[in-house]
Amino acid sequence: MDGGGRLDQPLTRSRPDAAEDLGAPIAGRSHPRAFDRFAGFTNYRRRFGRWRSRIVRAPPSGVGVAASALLLAATLGYGVIAGNHAAEVVAWLKDARDEAASALGFGIAAVSLTGPKEVSREEVLATAGVTARASLLFLDADAARARLMANPWIADAAILKLYPDRLQITVIERQAFALWQENGRLSVIAADGTVLEPFVENRYRSLPLVVGRGAERQAKDFLAIVDRYPDIHALVRASILVAQRRWNLRLTNGIDVRLPEGNVAPALDRLVALDREKKLLSRDIVAVDLRLPDRVSVQLSDAAAQAREDALKAKDKKKKGGDA
Repeated sequence: MDGGGRLDQPLTRSRPDAAEDLGAPIAGRSHPRAFDRFAGFTNYRRRFGRWRSRIVRAPPSGVGVAASALLLAATLGYGVIAGNHAAEVVAWLKDARDEAASALGFGIAAVSLTGPKEVSREEVLATAGVTARASLLFLDADAARARLMANPWIADAAILKLYPDRLQITVIERQAFALWQENGRLSVIAADGTVLEPFVENRYRSLPLVVGRGAERQAKDFLAIVDRYPDIHALVRASILVAQRRWNLRLTNGIDVRLPEGNVAPALDRLVALDREKKLLSRDIVAVDLRLPDRVSVQLSDAAAQAREDALKAKDKKKKGGDA
């Protein structure tokens, strides 16, 4: 110790040469380079641990509940599909949706319907999807109109939603125009050729009858020409389309009037004139052929033809007797 009571030298002295010569070995310890390699490995593990903590994190809270709910939903969905209950589930969801909308004041409280005569009010509402449970909010007006237009009696329809709870439906119907017969089947058709329904009601018996393939589409134009000749129109029992090209008229007395493919009106003019002058349509004939513009051919009935032949023979015999 020095005179002040302090230690003259520290008990432990540092080795200045250790800092200067890092390659010198220390007694009882590993070589400094081995220590450096161990320190580098430790740093690598620390970095790897930080990267792993960033990549692999603990799942957030609620993931287990969500996964369980998803598994339950998938199980229920499979059960619905496997059991063919999809339609029932969809209907239930729609009803629940509409009930919720009705509870908010968007139910259908009143329906104004104009136009229908052949189609009943109940049928119009059912086709449009307007039921006691339906709501105005979720009623698809375009889809409802498309369903109404699928009815052959309905030519056009309009659906107007008047919020919060009123619905307006306007229907334009087709009119029964004629009866159409093809392959033994008789149907009621509209002027545009749309088949409205099978012929089952006596109220349609007064409609004009058209026969043949394609007759339903050509009837409107042809019957409009015939209507210009009331005397002929009153005698027509059926209009027959031949080979989809020309028409024959079957009269109530059984006479067939064979019309040309074109120029029907001039042919009917000649027929009217012959009937007025010669009472042609009151005679015992089978057919009148008007297909050629410069002549009219008449086919007699069998009885009329035999009578005519007998009359000609008697006339010839009488003539020969007079010559003798």
